[in-house]
Amino acid sequence: MNFMPVILWSDALVFLLVAAVSLAIWYVRGREHLLLPWQRVARSPVAMVSLLVLALFAVIGLLDSVHFRVAITPQNSTERIYSPEVLSVFDKLVEPLRMHHEKTYSQPFAITLFAKESQTDVQGNVVRAYPRLQYGGAHLQDASRRDGDVVKRALLGGLGGLLAGTLLVVIASFPNRRKSGVWLVVCMTVVILATCIGAIAHLATVYHVLGTDKVGQDVLYLSLKSIRTGLIIGTVTTLVTLPLAVFLGVAAGYFRGWVDDVIQYIYTVLSSIPSVLLIAAAVLMMQVTIDTHPQWFDTAAARADLRLVFLCLILGMTSWTGLCRLLRGETLKLREMEYIQAAQSFGVSSMRILSRHIIPNVMHIILISLVMDFSGLVLAEAVLSYVGVGVDPSMISFGTMINAARLEMGREPMVWWSLAAAFCFMLLLVLAANLFADAVRDAFDPRLNRGE
Repeated sequence: MNFMPVILWSDALVFLLVAAVSLAIWYVRGREHLLLPWQRVARSPVAMVSLLVLALFAVIGLLDSVHFRVAITPQNSTERIYSPEVLSVFDKLVEPLRMHHEKTYSQPFAITLFAKESQTDVQGNVVRAYPRLQYGGAHLQDASRRDGDVVKRALLGGLGGLLAGTLLVVIASFPNRRKSGVWLVVCMTVVILATCIGAIAHLATVYHVLGTDKVGQDVLYLSLKSIRTGLIIGTVTTLVTLPLAVFLGVAAGYFRGWVDDVIQYIYTVLSSIPSVLLIAAAVLMMQVTIDTHPQWFDTAAARADLRLVFLCLILGMTSWTGLCRLLRGETLKLREMEYIQAAQSFGVSSMRILSRHIIPNVMHIILISLVMDFSGLVLAEAVLSYVGVGVDPSMISFGTMINAARLEMGREPMVWWSLAAAFCFMLLLVLAANLFADAVRDAFDPRLNRGE
């Protein structure tokens, strides 16, 4: 093969999470009482539009989680070796964005560098001028034609996206002739997203749509690559948070006594420690271990990925206390219900009561908390990376983009586009997650659905 598949630890966790979600969907579809709240979610236009945006981010994240190393065959040698650079399927799909490096900063849609440099003119005089970019707008001979070319390419790309989105909507609408208001809103959103994606994709082939950073990398590429890191922080952390919070919270509320006292003591002490200091100490200890064992890693990507996985573990170990408190309180209430008392009187084992009666009745709290905590975890990664205790500096994330751009905000003229791109992408992801979380909370809240 011309490539060697690479499975990083975070990739395995992502695929495990996808399998768990698929299994949960299959399980819910066959049970009417579990399907009913999700049908309420599906009747909300805001929830479905938010879910569509989240699905688009998820597709990018999944494509960026399939990694490989390209084979390199040296001259006069039959031995096949593999490049130390780990690429993803997403990298291959957007290869022009990844490969088109400029010298340094350039503004969005610019055809010259952001700063002047000394150049020699045709008469041999040294002048200060803005050098042309190597790739951005390189097809233009006359710089004055840039604005018209940008508009033309945006219209052509948007038209192509509009046609593709319309075709997709027509194909999806064909089996179901009954159209609801929610379906029309979703169709309009699909068409709008397809139009925007088409325009940006067509422009990105010849321009740097969001400019370039200090080392000349395309900011649009960096923003898209940051999506995977944010999604992993927001979702994989739940694999750590969920078992701890559910097991300890339900056990504390059901068994009470010394079990409740010990668990309360643990999460009270943990909550008393400033979370940033606790995370920083754990990350620094982990980094020392990684630095002293370089033989564990065959690529730089594997090293950075292990730090990302450990960061998810650390965030999970420090963020389960809130959900644990909620589950303890709800379990204390459920424990006094008549059907629980009857089961105990008939000698039903505690494990069976917990699995058949307690946990199913607190699942709505678990689901609502996890969905609402997602946006908080995405923002936490940005803050931690900004202060230097987040992901590895070589890994692209919203936090590392903000950290790299903060020093340039004080210069004159200001380099604003890197920070603005990270802010806009993170805002879109967090806003979609929050709106979807609100719809899930309303759908699962029994106080709002008593009439159904």
